[in-house]
Amino acid sequence: MAGFFGLFNYEKEGPGISKNAPKKKTFIVFFETFFRNFWKFIVINLVYFIISLPILTNGLASAGITNVTRNIARDKHSFGVSDLIDTIKKNWKQALPAGIINTLINLILAFDIYFFFTSDTESGSGIMSSIGLGIALCMLFIFTVMNYYIWTLMITFKFSLKQIYKNSFKFVFINMKMNLLCFFVILLIYAINIALIFLLLPYFFVVLTFELLLYVLLYPSFRFLLVQYCTFPAIKKYIIDPYYLEHPDEDIDKRHDLGIEVAKKPVEVPEGETPPEEEPENVFED
Repeated sequence: MAGFFGLFNYEKEGPGISKNAPKKKTFIVFFETFFRNFWKFIVINLVYFIISLPILTNGLASAGITNVTRNIARDKHSFGVSDLIDTIKKNWKQALPAGIINTLINLILAFDIYFFFTSDTESGSGIMSSIGLGIALCMLFIFTVMNYYIWTLMITFKFSLKQIYKNSFKFVFINMKMNLLCFFVILLIYAINIALIFLLLPYFFVVLTFELLLYVLLYPSFRFLLVQYCTFPAIKKYIIDPYYLEHPDEDIDKRHDLGIEVAKKPVEVPEGETPPEEEPENVFED
């Protein structure tokens, strides 16, 4: 199954992490990675925001920024905006309809939540409204988490759109612990921003302007990078590793592009000769 991954090959790679180096906590690595690419992310976020403005093209922007943040999270080189645009060109046939589908589903769920939340509570209908509201909120949570996986699966594997949504749904439950962590961190960011607006109400327009700037310039890459750190290990464990356990010799270069360690075949040394010294290997640790 050659060409299993839909990835790009780059001549220049990141320095990697020494295999023998002590591992840092994931959250430390996350913030180091984010601030190391701070200025690159600002430019990428502006492009992401411009592409997302028509709303229905949000899927294109999401696929593009996912490729950039995935490579950076895997400690691989990314050309930034050019990678984002190239990813859109390569995946637009799936990204565009996926973005439209997601927009429609979110609108339907938003309407359902509003409807049940504002329903009349007389004649016992309050119980039914509460049940309906709870179901709608659960569906919103599931679909929100599915979006953590949709774009990575789309740009990484040769799946149909149906397979992408099906696998994304499975990962909601397979990787629930990290999904909840990612979800509540993002929710906390929203809560802090809203709280600041009310706490600094006399400076409403100043605070709102500041937060809008942060949202446009920093938030998209922060969110997509966080998603990569929370979700890619599960994708690797349940899709990538099992496949290459059965096909160990396929897509070596593309596995290197993802920062996935590939076991080297032992070098056959003629009898009586000294085997060559191995160079230290750079790998990305999960």
